[in-house]
Amino acid sequence: MQNIVDKSIKGIMILAGLVPAMSYAANTDEILFHNEQNDTVAINRLLSDGLEAVGNKPGNAKVLYFSEKFLNSPYVSGTLENESETLTVNIDEFDCTTLVENALAFAYTLGEGRTSWRDFVFNLQRLRYRGGEINGFSSRLHYISDFIIDNSYRGNIKDITSQLTGSDYTVKTIDYMTRHKDAYPALADSAQYTHMRKIESGYRSHRFPFIKSSKTGLRNLWQELQDGDVICITSKIPGLDVQHLGIVKKINGVPHLLHASSTAKKVIIDQTPLHEYLRKNRNASGIRVIRISN
Repeated sequence: MQNIVDKSIKGIMILAGLVPAMSYAANTDEILFHNEQNDTVAINRLLSDGLEAVGNKPGNAKVLYFSEKFLNSPYVSGTLENESETLTVNIDEFDCTTLVENALAFAYTLGEGRTSWRDFVFNLQRLRYRGGEINGFSSRLHYISDFIIDNSYRGNIKDITSQLTGSDYTVKTIDYMTRHKDAYPALADSAQYTHMRKIESGYRSHRFPFIKSSKTGLRNLWQELQDGDVICITSKIPGLDVQHLGIVKKINGVPHLLHASSTAKKVIIDQTPLHEYLRKNRNASGIRVIRISN
């Protein structure tokens, strides 16, 4: 893991010059809410209720607690795509990435003993953006490898994959976005495209730990995984590292995926065990596992 972090710091943080100072969306003019009045009240209430329910429990328990609060919320993609890159807060509808980001931000905020919506949006921004700084489309941590490295470096999460039963390593060049720039309207801006290319240059022949789909049925792995761990489903698609995200929820000791499902069109606990879910997914190569730090 240390080699991965070292390589990433050199290849991404330093080479690309991407270590900006932290900024804070301090007022509502700097935030795009889904419904400002309702959202600020709801966030405060979720944090206050969470403090009573899981305030003294480990970070993973907090992640699962908040994830379950969003069960049956509608699946909606593209909620972060706007004319300009703005901190978007939407706790009413999710895709797989925004569900995980929000659950982590709520859990991290509660782990700090804070219960204000302002603290939540601060943590949401610091998780979603490189160095916690918004500087255009390319400053968002689109690739999960980028998300893991940047947030691990800042102590927000831990990549525990290499510590788990069945772990292995793979090497992959990650450049899907610039290969398919027509699918990302923001990359029509030459500056953002160039910046994204620069970011991807740090991920040429990127080596990272994963657990093959065929090994996710190992009983020892099931015991090592914890409720609230984040599952990153790695992809066979060229240029793409991770194709889907979810959160571990064990049922009778067997890991299942709590996720925003594009098939079910809502946030669900998948009734198919994780290892079976992966077996049926032809584009999935395996999983990475990350765990909140606080």
